Amino acid sequence: MTIAVNELTLALPHIRLAATAYGDADKPLLLALHGWLDNAASFAPLAEVLTNYRLLAVDWPGHGDSEHRPGSYPLHWIDYLYDLHGVLMHLAGEGLRPTAIIGHSLGGIVASAYLASYPDATDALVLIEALGPLTERPGKTRERLARSFDSHWQWATSSANPKVYASFETVIEARHRLTGLDKVACELLLRRNFAATDAGVVSKTDPRLKFDSPMRLTPAHGEAFIRGFALPSLLLTGDSGYEQLKALFELSAPLYQNLTQVRLTGDHHLHMTHPQACAAAINAFLASQAQG
Repeated sequence: MTIAVNELTLALPHIRLAATAYGDADKPLLLALHGWLDNAASFAPLAEVLTNYRLLAVDWPGHGDSEHRPGSYPLHWIDYLYDLHGVLMHLAGEGLRPTAIIGHSLGGIVASAYLASYPDATDALVLIEALGPLTERPGKTRERLARSFDSHWQWATSSANPKVYASFETVIEARHRLTGLDKVACELLLRRNFAATDAGVVSKTDPRLKFDSPMRLTPAHGEAFIRGFALPSLLLTGDSGYEQLKALFELSAPLYQNLTQVRLTGDHHLHMTHPQACAAAINAFLASQAQG
């Protein structure tokens, strides 16, 4: 089935974000938030089979076709909470409210933290290979801060030119070998994250995204976000996804009041490689919520 696809620009007060809308405008809206170093195109396979809804996938700052954050300072994941707030306020200004927010990896981390403070922003949360805010034990704070500042200073003061690749095929092959993600999925992501120039193919992604942020939440901070989290939530994990999620689930799942877990065949990008199974789980979950 071929669905309508529209490229949009969200002019937020602090930054311009690109987005892709999949499906008809008269259908219930799902807001989709992608993972680190991915982009809105990561939701294209899921949107093709999640046809009961209109899916709006946003490029985070520094990803895909969105603007980079200004300046050369280090980035922090909490900045994304302000971006998500801006997107939701933008939608509200158009009379729109998402039926659910879908977050993959980083997108799920951001969505869970935001909705802990703004649970009325949507009716349900779908987490794909993500469970709560990213945390780190306090003993790593000094090391992380020094490593972050060193890497960002080196980049900010460097005169080196961005790496140029011979072709998109070269980039796709490199991503495939590095991550194991299948080449079809790699191409979907990289066509939006890279641009062809006279010299060759170069990345559009903000290089700061690959450096350590100066600080992370402690486990106690992370627990405080999601303890008593009452919004109906669905967690989709892949049987060959991130191993850390298994241990995290044992610790974090009891903090959610209304969490359903579905384990599917697939890796960290199971919504790209196994979209039919993901769509079936999401449809069943949202239908159960609509029935009360």
